[in-house]
Amino acid sequence: MAPHPGIDTDQIKENARKDLLGLLEGVRGKKNLVIEQSLAGPVGILVKFSTLQDYGVDKVFFLENKNVDSSQKNIVFLIGGEKPSVCVAVAEQIKQIRANSSVEHDLSIIWVPRRTLVSDKILEDAGVLGDVSVEEFSLRFLPLEQDVLTLAFEDPFGDIYLRKDPTSIYLAAQALMPLQKKYGLFPRILGKGDNARRLMELLIRMRAEHAAEENASMSELGLLPSAVIESLIVIDRGIDMATPLLTQLTYEGLIDETFGIKNNQAEVDTSIVGQAPAQAQRNPSAPPQQQSFKRKIQLDSSDKLYDQLRDANFAIVGPLLNKVARRLAGEYESHHSAKSTSELRDFVNKLPGYQAEQQSLKIHTSVTEEVMKNTQSDIFSRVLEVQQNLVSGSDPSTQHNTIEELIARDTPLTTVLRLLCLESCVSGGIRPKDLDNLKRQILHAYGYQHLLTLDALEKMQLLVPRTSANPFFLPVGGGGGGVGGGGGGAADAKATNYNHLRKALRLIVDEVNEQDPNDIAYVYSGYAPLSVRLVQAVIQKQHLIALTRGSAAATNGSGTSSAAHGWQGFEDVLRNVKGETFNKVQKGEEAAMKARHLLAGSGKEKTVVVMFVGGVTFTEIAALRFVARSFEGRRKLLICTTGIIGGRAMVGAAIEKRDFGKK
Repeated sequence: MAPHPGIDTDQIKENARKDLLGLLEGVRGKKNLVIEQSLAGPVGILVKFSTLQDYGVDKVFFLENKNVDSSQKNIVFLIGGEKPSVCVAVAEQIKQIRANSSVEHDLSIIWVPRRTLVSDKILEDAGVLGDVSVEEFSLRFLPLEQDVLTLAFEDPFGDIYLRKDPTSIYLAAQALMPLQKKYGLFPRILGKGDNARRLMELLIRMRAEHAAEENASMSELGLLPSAVIESLIVIDRGIDMATPLLTQLTYEGLIDETFGIKNNQAEVDTSIVGQAPAQAQRNPSAPPQQQSFKRKIQLDSSDKLYDQLRDANFAIVGPLLNKVARRLAGEYESHHSAKSTSELRDFVNKLPGYQAEQQSLKIHTSVTEEVMKNTQSDIFSRVLEVQQNLVSGSDPSTQHNTIEELIARDTPLTTVLRLLCLESCVSGGIRPKDLDNLKRQILHAYGYQHLLTLDALEKMQLLVPRTSANPFFLPVGGGGGGVGGGGGGAADAKATNYNHLRKALRLIVDEVNEQDPNDIAYVYSGYAPLSVRLVQAVIQKQHLIALTRGSAAATNGSGTSSAAHGWQGFEDVLRNVKGETFNKVQKGEEAAMKARHLLAGSGKEKTVVVMFVGGVTFTEIAALRFVARSFEGRRKLLICTTGIIGGRAMVGAAIEKRDFGKK
C-alpha cells in the first residue's frame, strides 16, 4: 500500500516504537517483562521480540498467567491502566514477588496509554506504590495499515454502549490532537451521532486549553487550518448498528468471521495451513495429529497477494487465486527456456520472490477452502437469506420461523442474537409478543443465565420491543442550524429510520457486479453500509445525488463534491438518522490563512480523516477504500477508529459467560 501523502502513518508507528524502547532502556540491565495479554498484539506490531532482547528483555510473561519468575532483579510491568481490575492484579503480583523472593527487586510499571488517579490509588491502598517506579507509554493511534489507525481497544463497542464508559472518546480526542499540532487544525469537523459530537466538543476544548497555556507555541498548533487535511468526519457507531451485525462478505471480512483477526493476525489451525516453515524444518516427520495446533498468519499489505484479495467480494476470490497460480506456474517454468547465463541469473535473483508468493498462495488457498466449507453450509445460507430479507424491507415476522428453526438446531447463540438484533435495528424494534416468544425459546435452548444477556442487549439498544410511540412511525422534525454551517445540532432522531433511508440513500442495490464493482454495495453483495453512505454524502456528493435522485438532480446540485459544502443536500436524510448532526468550521487569523492558501496552492492532494467512534468493520474499511480509489490523485482517506469490530464482538460483549446452574 502506497505511503499516505501528507499524514505519515509510518512516522506515527516509529515514534511509538522509539518511546517504548526508550522506556525499556531506562531500566538498566537485564529485565523480565510482564505484559497484559491484550497489549501483546499492539506491541508486536511496533517491535519484534528480538528487538526487545536487544534492549535487555530476558523473558516475557503474561499478567493473566500469574507465573512471573524472579530470575532477574529488574521486573517491568507493561499494563493498560484504564481498568481497576487489572490494576488490582498488578498490585497482587507485586506483593507476591516481594513475599516469595529473597532478592530485592527493582520494580517498574509502565501504564498504557496513561497513568490514572485510580491506578495510583489502588497501588497505594495495596501498599506498593512507594516500592515501584511508575512511567506511562502514551500509545495513541496504532497504524494497522498506511490508511488505517486504531486505538486498539479490546471491546470498543461494549465500552461505550454497554458500560457507558466515555474513556475511549476522550482518548480518541487525545490521539487526534497531535495530528492538529503537526499538520494544522482540521478546517472542518463534521459528524453524526451523540458520541461523535462529544468527540468534537473535546477537540474544541483541548484546542482552547492548549492555546491558553503560557508556554504554548503558536507555531506548534499553527492556529491555522491545515493545508494537508481537508476535513474530519466523525461517525458514531450508534447511528448504524445494523451494518456490523450483517455477515461480512469480503475476503478479509469472512476471515474475521471464521477465524477472527486481531492486530493483523489470524490464528488458524495447522491442519489447515500447515506448520510455519521454521517448525516444519525442525520436525518434518511429525504425524498430522501432533501438528494440530494454532499458527498465526500475518494479514497485512506486506503480503502482496493478500493486499489484492482482502477487499474483494469472496465470490471472486477463487478465480483470482486461480489466475495467480497459473501466472506463477508460467513464470517458474520460463527458466527452462532460458538460454544465456544472464537470463538464468535473472531467474535465480527472482527465485526468493517466487517462493514467497507460492507460500502465500498455498496459505490463502487453504484458508479460502476452509472459509468455503462455512459459506457452503446450510446454516450460513439460511442466516444470509434472513439478513438480506431484513435489510431489504421484507416483513420481519416472516423470518421468525427460520430463526426459531436455527434455535432448534442449536446454532451458536451469537448467530441467533445477531439476527434478532438486526431485525430490531432495521425495524424499530420487535413486536412485544414475538420478542417474548423468541426470548423464551433462547432461554430454554441456551440456558437461563442468558436473561442477563438479553437485558444487556436491551441496555445497548440492540434488542428492544417495538412500542406504539416508535420513532419509525412518527413524523420527522425540522432541521437545525448544524447541518448547513454552524456548530449547532440538527433535530435529533431517536432511532435510525432504515425504512426511509433504504430509498433515500439507495442502501439496497439489486444488481451488483462483484467482479468489477461500481458501488460500495458489492461488499455486502447488494447492501451499501449506511455509515459509508454518510461519508459519501460529504465527499462524493454529486455521485450520491446522481445515484439516489438521478443525473439531472446531480447536475442542478451544489458545485463539486467537497467537504466545504458539509451536509448540504442531505438535510432530510440526516433527520432520519439517530443522534445529533454537526458541522464545525475551525478558522485561524485571516492574513495567515491567506498566506498559507497561497503557499499551499490549489492542486495539492488532501486527506479526509474519517473517525469511527465505537468501532468499524473490515467490510466498511473495504467500502471506504473503494470510495478513495475514485479520488486517485486528488484526495486520500485516512480511516481512524477506536477499534475493529464485527457482529460477533458486538453481541459477544453482552453475552453472559457464567453458568449459574453448575458448580
